[in-house]
Amino acid sequence: MVALRERWNELIPGSTALADDLVARYVGRNRRAYRDQYLDTVLTALDSLIQLSTDPTSVRLAAWFHRAVHEPGGGPAEDAESSARLVEQTLPAYGVDPIRIAEVARLVRLTGDLATPPVDSYAPPRRDANGDVLLDAVNATLATAPSRYAAQAAEVRRDTGDRAAASQRRYDEVRELLDGHLYRTQLARQRMGTAARTNLQAELAGLDSELPAPWRGWQQAALAATATFSAIAAAVVSIAAAGASWQVPALESETGWPPVVLAVLAFFSAPVLFRCARSASQRARLISGAVVAVAATGLLVAWAQVPVTNPALGVGLRVPLLISALLLLLVAGTAGLVASLLRTRAARFLPSRNLGQQLAWLAVPGLIALTLLLIVQPVARNYVLNSNERVEGAHRPAGEMPTSLLDGKVAWVSRALSGAGAEEAVGTKYGIAIPRQTGVVEMLDAATGELRWRYTRSDSDEKPNIYATANGDLLIAEFADIGYLLLDANTGQRKAAWPGRTRDHSIQQADPLLTGEQVSRGSDKLSGVDPDGRQRWTFEPGSCTDIGAVATRDTVVTFLGHSCGDKPDEMTGLDLKTGKQLWSKSPADTYRRPTVVGGLVVVAEPGGDSDVPAALIAVEPRTGETKWRWPVPRNWACRTLLNPAGKLLVVVDCPGPDTQENRKTIVTAIDATTGKTAWQSTAAVSPRARVAVTTDARVVSLVRGSDGCFANVISRTGLRQVRLPNGISCSRDARAVGNLLLTSGNGSVIALR
Repeated sequence: MVALRERWNELIPGSTALADDLVARYVGRNRRAYRDQYLDTVLTALDSLIQLSTDPTSVRLAAWFHRAVHEPGGGPAEDAESSARLVEQTLPAYGVDPIRIAEVARLVRLTGDLATPPVDSYAPPRRDANGDVLLDAVNATLATAPSRYAAQAAEVRRDTGDRAAASQRRYDEVRELLDGHLYRTQLARQRMGTAARTNLQAELAGLDSELPAPWRGWQQAALAATATFSAIAAAVVSIAAAGASWQVPALESETGWPPVVLAVLAFFSAPVLFRCARSASQRARLISGAVVAVAATGLLVAWAQVPVTNPALGVGLRVPLLISALLLLLVAGTAGLVASLLRTRAARFLPSRNLGQQLAWLAVPGLIALTLLLIVQPVARNYVLNSNERVEGAHRPAGEMPTSLLDGKVAWVSRALSGAGAEEAVGTKYGIAIPRQTGVVEMLDAATGELRWRYTRSDSDEKPNIYATANGDLLIAEFADIGYLLLDANTGQRKAAWPGRTRDHSIQQADPLLTGEQVSRGSDKLSGVDPDGRQRWTFEPGSCTDIGAVATRDTVVTFLGHSCGDKPDEMTGLDLKTGKQLWSKSPADTYRRPTVVGGLVVVAEPGGDSDVPAALIAVEPRTGETKWRWPVPRNWACRTLLNPAGKLLVVVDCPGPDTQENRKTIVTAIDATTGKTAWQSTAAVSPRARVAVTTDARVVSLVRGSDGCFANVISRTGLRQVRLPNGISCSRDARAVGNLLLTSGNGSVIALR
């Protein structure tokens, strides 16, 4: 205390009492911090810096007074204000000039905020020499010997009653100090900067071990993880892009090196960006910015090189994949740049392994993986789907479906349809859909044969398979390597694309819609599917089971064949909406050829090794009960054909024997409600001719005669033979769409009047 008293050194003549009072304040018993050793350290540092001030006396007085008033737990701001008031109250009694008193009070108040400007901030426009010297002297306590600094830091924390609050406040103070320069004068930085920063870093590390910090630093960890894993994801997507084509059809000279180069660049960018995200150096920012620039430039180049589509040229999958990879690389570079810009020197001393950072490193790769699966992959697919499709047509109102009277005349002839014929026509509510070999679906007006709309895919040159569903309102088109697309039967616009997992499904029935899936040999699955491809339910009867099924408006009837063990074959009823099992039974014989007619499921009861069944059985789909049984005559010898025609079941067969010389066909119409024969006709027509059955139960087949092509029409009234106009191909099958009969010409579809 004596040594401290000697430092006063008659700053103010006749102020012995004032000096003793100030020393007594710093050594008072109620003080736990900022005691005499603290003041001695400040005054010692001030001696080495005082030459930089313009008013040394005022600076020395401010150093003595700046912590003269201190209450336990008080912060620098409260102490500075109370001490400044003490200056204003005591110094006038000693004859100190009012200007100096004001300067000393100002300097004392400056010590209420010891933080210096951040490292990257601009220097203030006007220097305060006295204030800079005083504050650097006060902060000299940060550069004392490590043991002395640790003791002083412990005193400061002990000075606050609440240990946790004191530690948290001190943690924030230390971080704020580390964010700045620590010292304002160049002389203080050279002499004390390194030691002070070492002490502060050691204190911050100790505080980290004391404070619960489960989430601290998660933002930095999330940015670093985003930079790292986005670059890795960009490399993965680039590799996938390398295996895809830039355009369809692919050119033989198409280069594949751009995605490979991008994959290599992204792969090596991952560890580099990881280091950049954890550094605040100018080099880290330049590297991250370079990655951003490369990705942005690549995006512009890729976008400029996208092929212009037309009916013969489409966009390949490489385009969206490469753009997605560049976007991921752009995200990676941006995350690294942001992390580097936000990162301060204090961030290096965040706890390296806490819950927040660990969760960030776990969550970010998961989010990126979900982004690839749920965003990148669907967006890439939708881009290809949208870019390669076009719909043409006048969208005129659809005409009504006419009835073919079969009077030997033509109702209409479509324009030339290469690679298409009547046998593939599908009837809808808005016309007749025709698939074509060049990846095209056309909708013809049923009344006139005029084109209503044409749906074209540039990325497909194979004939799609088409199915009508939703009571003819919608059309399902299956394109090779693309999957099932849902088209509006009225406009041709695509309503949906089935999910990729349903690409390998087979359509067992189109309306109502059922799909089958063979997971492994003899382990089939059956699914109830909405028109947009979403599965409502899946029926899995088990291994060694094959499934056949038909559906009514509310029920699915399945036919299960078991190929392993002695388990008998089964017939099961399922609810169409939910897939819930309604009933199950094991018939004595395996039923075949299920047909839905009049709301019932009609099956063929096997008759031994012959294709001719022993009987036809109608099953009520909701209960599985047998409604009626129609015995098949024993003299029938050909393969029995079952065709629904309204509420009639039309059965086509031949009276024996089954030989090439047999030229008779027998047609039987059975009332589906009662199971009784409505009518039966036998005609001198070859039973091996393919037939088309209209809704009003007319059975039509084409045959070539000596002077042209003829249509054999078997109905309730018997056989009627009609000579057809020239140009109709008898070698191709006729097609009945409702009561309209379609035939094929030379590259055209011909509707008979």
